[in-house]
Amino acid sequence: MHAICQQIRKMYLNLFVNNANMLTLFPSPYLIIGLGFYTISKYFFSNSLSVTVLILLWKWSVICISSHFHLSRWEERKCEDGVKWLQLQHKGPYFAPPYERLPNCVKFYYNGKPMKLSPAAEEVATFFAKMLKHEYTKKAVFRRNFFNDWTKEMTPGERRKITDLQKCDFREIHQYFVEKSEAQKALTKEEKKKLKAEAERIQEEYGYCIIDGHREKIGNFKTEPPGLFRGRGDHPKMGMLKKRIQPEDVIINCSRDSKIPCPPRGHKWKEVRSDNTVTWLASWMENIQGAIKYVMLNPSSKLKGEKDWQKYEVARHLKGVVKKIRTRYRADWKSKDMKKRQISVALYFIDRLALRAGNEKEKGETADTVGCCSLRVEHITLHPRLGGKGNVVEFDFLGKDCIRYYNQVPVEKQVFKNLQLFMENKDPRDCLFDRLSTTSLNKHLQDLMDGLTAKVFRTYNASITLQEQLDELTKEKDSVAAKLLSYNRANRAVAILCNHQRATPKTFEKSMKNLQAKIDCKIDQLQDAEKELKRAQAECRAKKDAKSKAALEKKKQRIEKIEEQLAKLDMQATDKEENKQIALGTSKLNYLDPRISVAWCKRFDVPIEKIYNKTQREKFAWAIAMADEDFEF
Repeated sequence: MHAICQQIRKMYLNLFVNNANMLTLFPSPYLIIGLGFYTISKYFFSNSLSVTVLILLWKWSVICISSHFHLSRWEERKCEDGVKWLQLQHKGPYFAPPYERLPNCVKFYYNGKPMKLSPAAEEVATFFAKMLKHEYTKKAVFRRNFFNDWTKEMTPGERRKITDLQKCDFREIHQYFVEKSEAQKALTKEEKKKLKAEAERIQEEYGYCIIDGHREKIGNFKTEPPGLFRGRGDHPKMGMLKKRIQPEDVIINCSRDSKIPCPPRGHKWKEVRSDNTVTWLASWMENIQGAIKYVMLNPSSKLKGEKDWQKYEVARHLKGVVKKIRTRYRADWKSKDMKKRQISVALYFIDRLALRAGNEKEKGETADTVGCCSLRVEHITLHPRLGGKGNVVEFDFLGKDCIRYYNQVPVEKQVFKNLQLFMENKDPRDCLFDRLSTTSLNKHLQDLMDGLTAKVFRTYNASITLQEQLDELTKEKDSVAAKLLSYNRANRAVAILCNHQRATPKTFEKSMKNLQAKIDCKIDQLQDAEKELKRAQAECRAKKDAKSKAALEKKKQRIEKIEEQLAKLDMQATDKEENKQIALGTSKLNYLDPRISVAWCKRFDVPIEKIYNKTQREKFAWAIAMADEDFEF
């Protein structure tokens, strides 16, 4: 008896000691009950009472405390408002490796003559050389910005000599990197294995942190290497030098009681702070846009999951008050206050068309992209009648990431009249909403509902559209392939609403030809199988024996299988064609409440793997754990 009791007690103690750091952080009913059972069992043990009762109590104790330690992360106690963590420890960011000089045999030429560059100038020259065949290096703005920043890295002697980019010859450097890339692809299996092992070592050392007793994966633990800025569209800063990030640029964020990360030898951190109201681990300012870059937790982390959950809960809350908000902004269309009128029309566009608010920015500093608040008169055209519809507004402007937004939308009569009023006596470059700013719009939205922003409207409209489309398109009797086509069509409706476009992939034509070849092959197989079926039917009628009947049944089953495969291929082709210029992933990852998709999968027996890949399933683990088949947005 004593030996058995000691063994069970040892099990309990191991469990307790290995998880002791979590006891004070995350108490639960399981823990309280488990400790209760343990206390009672100690009384039985000390008084040498029933061994059966003792063993039972200790087992219950272990089960309860184990349940406590294996609670879903989403059910653990949350910190007070504003506090994101109590303990945070990590190794800091992983810096880009130092520059390696070109071999002596690889030359840079100026005006036809070889020239040895200083290390700093040579490194920047390699950035341009690597892009030599890219269309960017032919753009005047890119070339001008590159040359301007390149000369800043040169020695005084180099600056005096290198005065014209046209006379610079980077071809030999370019060829060197082409050959290096080919050699990388041709590495042996063993060499690739070594590189993979080194990458895994770096990931293991720098890619994880300890946050409130949990080992969490970090998202982007590497600093971006130096290079040339590209930007989207005709960005005025394209070609500028993205400088190397040094430890002296980096602010480290960790808990006071943790071990501060060691900077690389010979360096020091810009600052070390302990701010538990934010979730970033390190930050620095990049030199092109002056934007702050952050090392953040992986999307699969608990804090990221909570943030996602809160985002969609705010959007669900909007569902309950959106009718009141719409009634109010409609009433404001006739307000005597011109600012109120402009806010109400802008809000109508944000609600109806899922437009982004648009941020104020300095002229000439970024590409000429706009949002709702920064629309200019030139961006819209009013048509009293167009295509058989009245009061049509034609939008044509560059939105986020220089994606063109073009739309012809019939609007309510009072909105049309207000737009005519807003455009009176204005030049094409004048602001449409001249009495409105993103700041004043956001303040108005906060007055309407706590936490309301233009993005919340966008998230709400995207999610509600997906829910409605899935309810309308999905049929219980459909095959999994047909259900997936319905899902992608619902997702497509959201992507169109949010203007999530993409260029047709370069491999599209080739992949469609391959798919069509598979379809043609499957049609041939079906025709052959139908001929075989006819022969089998004739043989069955003639012989009327069990063997011929079994053969006939097999032929029928083969046809059914081929027809199913053909239908699947046809649906794949339809799906590919419909979505060749639509980016489905952006809305799925950022604007659609994942619980809608999880519930749909559970309700219609569609494997979740068909909707979300492994990384996405980790990101949306909270939704997979929470949502059942009855969930509705």
